[in-house]
Amino acid sequence: MPLIVKDYTWTQTETIVYINVPLKGVKVGKVDIFSTDEYLKVHFPPFLFEANQFEPIDDKSTAKIGNGVAVFTLQKKETVGAPYDKDKLREIRYRALLKAQIKLAAESKAKATKTQEERKYALETMMMLEEEGRARIQKMKDDEYEKATAELEAWKLKQGQIAEGEAQPKLQSQRIKVDKQSKSEKIHVPRTSDRCKVKHDQKNSVQSISKKKQVDLPAPRSTGNIQIKFTPQVFPTALRESRVPEEEEWLQKQAEARRAINADLAELKDLTEEERIPDWLKENNKLFATGNYLAAINAYSLAMKLNRKIPAIYLSRAACHLKLRNLHKAIEDSSWVTLVKEIDKSHVRRGTAFCELEFYTEGLQDYQAALKIDPQNEALQADTQN
Repeated sequence: MPLIVKDYTWTQTETIVYINVPLKGVKVGKVDIFSTDEYLKVHFPPFLFEANQFEPIDDKSTAKIGNGVAVFTLQKKETVGAPYDKDKLREIRYRALLKAQIKLAAESKAKATKTQEERKYALETMMMLEEEGRARIQKMKDDEYEKATAELEAWKLKQGQIAEGEAQPKLQSQRIKVDKQSKSEKIHVPRTSDRCKVKHDQKNSVQSISKKKQVDLPAPRSTGNIQIKFTPQVFPTALRESRVPEEEEWLQKQAEARRAINADLAELKDLTEEERIPDWLKENNKLFATGNYLAAINAYSLAMKLNRKIPAIYLSRAACHLKLRNLHKAIEDSSWVTLVKEIDKSHVRRGTAFCELEFYTEGLQDYQAALKIDPQNEALQADTQN
């Protein structure tokens, strides 16, 4: 709630009212002044000053802020009358606020209308400029097209004239030559018998030439077979040099799996060909998820007999041994994985088994080794600290 300022001073003449409001040490930038013709308010948190005018004041009134005081010089519209009572002052204040709100709303509406008109004018101007630009570009294109067409027609006409000029002497020389030959040669008309004889000789010569051509034709070529050998390819996709190492590795694993399938193991006789694949046994983790750890251990053990080079099988069997409290067997499986490949899970499971056997020093060493492999594992960090 603001504090009402009461230690202000004021004086007046017949035409001017002077009001001095102390600012209580508040900075000038925090002073807010609201004034109408019948109401004056000065707000400088946490203080508030209000004054209801007895008579309307002119818009020529001024306010000066400085030296910790706000000085108001209010120009009277009319002479000062008798003071109003509280109800009258409240009505004046309400009327002043309502008038200020109406004025502010009208100004906001006028400003919004002006802004909308300016945007509309700017949009229309931009569209007109774009249309003028398109028309100018189209006119340039049309002018260039007409110019190029005119140049092409002129070039064709010139070429035709040149060709006609070059052909005229040739035609004239040929005409002169023909005239000379017609004058020098005698026209000889053969008799009818001679013409028949010539036709008969021509017919015989044509038949002899056709027979000669038929005799001279070469014999048809004998048929043959071309043997084509394609490059052997196991995969249905095209051979790519970048994928050759991966394909060879996959083929090698499949060959090892097939050799293991044909092995005479008593445990494998009851398995189908699909179940003899190590990957199938490795991925059969539903037994572990349902809590059937003994069956899971048997499946992982069969997978190891088929292929002893898959670390994931040893890790899965170590997890089953941990669930069954076979701690020494869990340590054996985890140690085998650690010797083959550095995996954080192998250290974690061996460390867990050591801690269950109360070999805390060895367990801590395994946890620290796992942290070196995966330093961002928050759960592993918490287990190591505990």
